Amino acid sequence: MAGVRPVKAGWWNAFRPWTLHGAVVPVLIGGMVAYHDGFFNVAVFVLTLIGGCLLQSAANLLNTYGDFEKGVDTVENHTRSPELVTGVLRPKAVLKAGLACIAVTCLIGLVFIWYIGWGILVYGILGIVGAGLYTVGASYKYHGLGQPSVFFMMGILMPLGSYYVLSGQFSWEVLLLSLPNAFMITAVLAGNEVRDYHEDRRSGVGTLSGRMSYGNAMRLYLFENAVAFPVLAVLLLTGAAPVGCAVAFITLYDLYLLYGNSRRAPTDPRSSFMLVPLAFRLNWHFGVLLAVGYTVQMIILPMVM
Repeated sequence: MAGVRPVKAGWWNAFRPWTLHGAVVPVLIGGMVAYHDGFFNVAVFVLTLIGGCLLQSAANLLNTYGDFEKGVDTVENHTRSPELVTGVLRPKAVLKAGLACIAVTCLIGLVFIWYIGWGILVYGILGIVGAGLYTVGASYKYHGLGQPSVFFMMGILMPLGSYYVLSGQFSWEVLLLSLPNAFMITAVLAGNEVRDYHEDRRSGVGTLSGRMSYGNAMRLYLFENAVAFPVLAVLLLTGAAPVGCAVAFITLYDLYLLYGNSRRAPTDPRSSFMLVPLAFRLNWHFGVLLAVGYTVQMIILPMVM
């Protein structure tokens, strides 16, 4: 990508730890509601965070491996994922690291089965399938299913699974509170697809964005980032979310910056590159503030008043 400085190739970039908010925020949503409902175990909650982060790391590593093996990542577009195209890391090493993350997650899953029962296995299997088959095996990313999968797997399934492993129950409250974040975490992937739009089209990668015009792909990216706010407003007005969650509206400023950047992205390589980091930041800030607002109103204030 002309005009954008390549990232430093290595394990740090391959693991992409700055993407872990995608796992942390959903676990926080499930955990805070479980605490409020009287179901909480610190050790299990920490293991849930670790398991979520391992699945996110596995998805990152296997995506790097899968894109390289299919010829999507090349020397020409090495600014985004240079580890394998430059030879800094070996493909088999990256593949093994991704599989190791999944293996450790499975071991954690055994603890969960012992703690809460076999029901958690449904969440675990779906999570592993989502992380493992993104660009490897079924490679559903190339069939336009990346964004729907992220919405369901990370946006909905992960917070529900986090609540289930602590309570053994399903929660409508968790499902509803998850919706704004589900759109935003999906928008991060949309930004990735728009950023890589032209390279993916040349490589024949059938992402959801790549099946649209560039303009429509950008509109989808903006919609997924912005719709979280009216969804949260509806939840607040209907009482499905406590008033404290309104603190997340502070991040409308992040959305304003993201929108301005999107206007420049079609012609400015740097702005195109920033589609993903700005979506990361919006999602991280929004998710944390949502969790903080809920925790303060529903947990902390009742304890001190």
